[in-house]
Formats: sequence, C-alpha cells, structure tokens
Amino acid sequence: MGPVLVVEDSDEDFMALEWAMRKLGRTDRVLRCLDGDDALDALFGRGPYTEAVWPSLVLLDLNLPGTDGREVLAELKATPTLRRVPVVVLSTSSNPRDVAACYQSGVNSYMLKPVNFEKYTEQLGRLFEFWLGVAVLPEAPVEA
Repeated sequence: MGPVLVVEDSDEDFMALEWAMRKLGRTDRVLRCLDGDDALDALFGRGPYTEAVWPSLVLLDLNLPGTDGREVLAELKATPTLRRVPVVVLSTSSNPRDVAACYQSGVNSYMLKPVNFEKYTEQLGRLFEFWLGVAVLPEAPVEA
C-alpha cells in the first residue's frame, strides 16, 4: 500500500493531523508536500523525486502557495492513471463554490477541518477507516 500523500502548507495543521493519526493508532506511511508544485512533482516523478509516488490516498488542502489545491486536483483527475487515486479535500472553506468546483473536478470527498480537535480526530478516523480500510483501492499501474 502506498503512502498517504498530505498536501498541506500549514505546519500547525500537519502536526494536528499527525497527532490525530497517532491518537487513532494509525501507522500509515505519510508523505507531506508543502505546496501544489511539490505534490505534482511527487505524483509525476519529477524534480527531486526519482520515481512517481503512487499514494493510497491524497489529503489535499485547497489554499496552497504557488499551484493551489484546485489546480492539483484538476491535473490529477485529468491524468488517466492518477484519476483513480482517491482525493479528499481537507479545507477550512465551506464556500459552496469551492465545494461544487472540487466535486466538478472529480474530488472523492470534501471535508471541513473542524476547529474542535476531538471532532477532527473523529472525522479523520472515519475517513481513514473508509478509504484505507473498507474501500477497494486501485493498485499502482504496471509499466509495460
């Protein structure tokens, strides 16, 4: 199983996610990208990544420096092999336009980051249980 790719520029939000994962007993490998450009490099095996990363799940923040989460989502879902990777947006934005645009672009789920840490941990637990426990996920493509 591939890593959970977390595309998150906020150190505080990333630390909260790591803490919640520990509290939930999750031992999944995590690869963090600080911005959209780094995430795309990881997914396509460019720049510092000698080979493409095939994540089990992408947790994507929308508001990123440089290439933002919306652009990452659009490029991911426009690529035939990568569109199979489940993407969950984790955002503070409840703007109906953001939510609609993400679903229009093919996001698998959109989750608001609650301010209450216990609620956040509970929601992450459900998210991980479904995407990494219940859902049948595609395997990495095999090169010909």
